Amino acid sequence: MDNSEASADMVVGSLRNAFKHEKTKGVIIRINSPGGSPVQAGYINDEIRRLKAEYKDIPVYAVVSDICASGGYYIAVAADEIYADKASLVGSIGVRMDSFGFVEAMKKLGVERRLYTAGTNKGMLDPFSPENPVQVAHIDEMLDVTHQQFIKVVKDGRGDRLKDSSEIFSGLFWTGETAVELGLVDGLGSTSYVAREIIGAEHIQNFTAEKDLLQRLSDRISASLSLMIRGETASTPRTVLY
Repeated sequence: MDNSEASADMVVGSLRNAFKHEKTKGVIIRINSPGGSPVQAGYINDEIRRLKAEYKDIPVYAVVSDICASGGYYIAVAADEIYADKASLVGSIGVRMDSFGFVEAMKKLGVERRLYTAGTNKGMLDPFSPENPVQVAHIDEMLDVTHQQFIKVVKDGRGDRLKDSSEIFSGLFWTGETAVELGLVDGLGSTSYVAREIIGAEHIQNFTAEKDLLQRLSDRISASLSLMIRGETASTPRTVLY
């Protein structure tokens, strides 16, 4: 969805409804995500763990569809067990920040950049200014801190099921079949398989919240206004779990 915060709120709301339903025998979280905001992924992960503590008799399973990478996997590790298809893509435990530099292009075009700021580093990551080594070092440190947070969440969630391999946290991703061997996934299976064979339930109740047309239109308008107010462009860097 366009608004990641709203999407996370909807996921959390759906989870709460699923857990509190009187006939719930187990909760299956179906994941098909290449990643996203570390904050929103952490928000969902935290809520899953909180609900597990509150409803101790209800097991939680994450089932991977096509892809469960980065922020998607950050969420998955909160489950008791993770299942995937043999061809699913799983992993990408790393952090990246994208930006661009147009300094040389501006020189060729004869364009002069005039930037006025208050604060030594206020112009950091400006794509029209040369990179500053001190600022780059600061960004590297920030990304490393976020990466270590990600690694801790994965280790806390998977425990001794993880194989001893440095590549697991390198940003690589694997097929579901290999992910089982690495301990990133517990087994191969679909949502219906987990419901039928693991939980022992024949009926699956879908608690996924859907936005109506008015909400979707409102989100698009709000997002557009937000971009205008903040002056964001395609070159504005964002930190994502990728």
